Amino acid sequence: MLTSAILAETGHAAPTVPGLASVIPFVILLLCIAILPLIHKTSHWWEHNKNKLIVALSLGLVTIAYYQMRGYGIAHGDHATDPGIRTVLTVLDHAILGEFIPFISLLFSLYVISGGIRVKGDIPAHPITNTVFLAIGGLLASFIGTTGASMLLIRPVLRTNSERKHVVHTVIFFIFIVSNIGGCLLPIGDPPLFLGYLKGVPFLWTFKLWKEWAFCLVVLLVIYYAWDTIAYKKESKQDVTLDETRVTPIGIDGKINFLWLAGVVFVTGTMDPTKPFLGTGWTPFPFLRELLQTAFVGLSLVSTGKGVRAANHFSYTAILEVACLFIGIFICMQAPIEILNLKGASLGVDTPYKFFWATGALSSFLDNAPTYVVFFETANALTHEPGPGILQLLSGHFIREDLLIAISLGAVFMGANTYIGNGPNFMVKSIAEHAKIKMPSFFGYMGYSVCILIPVFCAVMFLFL
Repeated sequence: MLTSAILAETGHAAPTVPGLASVIPFVILLLCIAILPLIHKTSHWWEHNKNKLIVALSLGLVTIAYYQMRGYGIAHGDHATDPGIRTVLTVLDHAILGEFIPFISLLFSLYVISGGIRVKGDIPAHPITNTVFLAIGGLLASFIGTTGASMLLIRPVLRTNSERKHVVHTVIFFIFIVSNIGGCLLPIGDPPLFLGYLKGVPFLWTFKLWKEWAFCLVVLLVIYYAWDTIAYKKESKQDVTLDETRVTPIGIDGKINFLWLAGVVFVTGTMDPTKPFLGTGWTPFPFLRELLQTAFVGLSLVSTGKGVRAANHFSYTAILEVACLFIGIFICMQAPIEILNLKGASLGVDTPYKFFWATGALSSFLDNAPTYVVFFETANALTHEPGPGILQLLSGHFIREDLLIAISLGAVFMGANTYIGNGPNFMVKSIAEHAKIKMPSFFGYMGYSVCILIPVFCAVMFLFL
């Protein structure tokens, strides 16, 4: 990273494991996200992104103060950073430069560019129509990212269902399928897999997850179709008649943005500052990838008529909400991630199903991208020699394929368990709420995910792991 020159590592003492008190700011931030919208006196205050940012940064500053005052550094193998300011700089290097900026840059570019594509029209919101929308999103998510697919399709789905009253379940299944599970076939599909690619997983290796991907999509689409069929029968005759008569053909405006999306996908997969560029000796300088992503955003804004985004009811509110919350999340979660890095190998996580559930459970609350990295490194440490069932990474290291499959599935699939498990979840929720759909609370959403997704994931474990 840019600050590596000033993050000199010194000392050879055994690493000190942070106490559980170090995770308190992270826990408080999660509780704020979960509880403040439910309390009458704070719900309106919490609606403003400025207040979310105040809470997130305040708790982030508490975490930074902890690292400044704790008296020991960040462990890196047999070495550790000096206590104090160098430890703080290391934390900020990981949280902001290494994680938050690449994370929010990719989400921002996909969000803005896909917002310039308008799938116009309003067709009858029959259960089969909605199911086809979700299936298309599940297919697209691996190729334009879960964020791109979510932002491309959530508005036409909401527009198609605008005459219906029972819509919440459609948005929830949209998050399950399009914003998460659909994105596991390519590294560009979901941030955890992208980080795996940067750590040496071959680009096309993730296609090995197609069986689990197809199984989950088919099962969830069948459940959704049955659910929506029942919900459709509950709609009033007046709403159904309005839905059937207010029909306009499907069309697409802003097609140029597919080119800019392809550009973002290309630079995201190739502009790695730690590797030479595609068969050359040239290595991209730090943050060139993010600069090019931003350039494609600029091209999208210039080349797309303002009327397209206006018709999409596009605003920056949803992506700003993600940015305001996740800057605090990425800082505060450095302490629990550090604990997992130091103690992960001693937790007894050594089989595919253990990696699947451990990665998945933590991905639900820690954001799935850094959680993937922790368990990837844990699995990487268990394997040192080639052999049957062992994948050689592009970095030269070795990892058991069955463990890598379990980690990948746990991170991508179980990012759907909560609103904060994956970046697009919050954006879809925010867009739905702006469309006057009363989305469930943090725990209310978890009620859906526990009842619907956990049995499906149990089936994945028994059938594939």
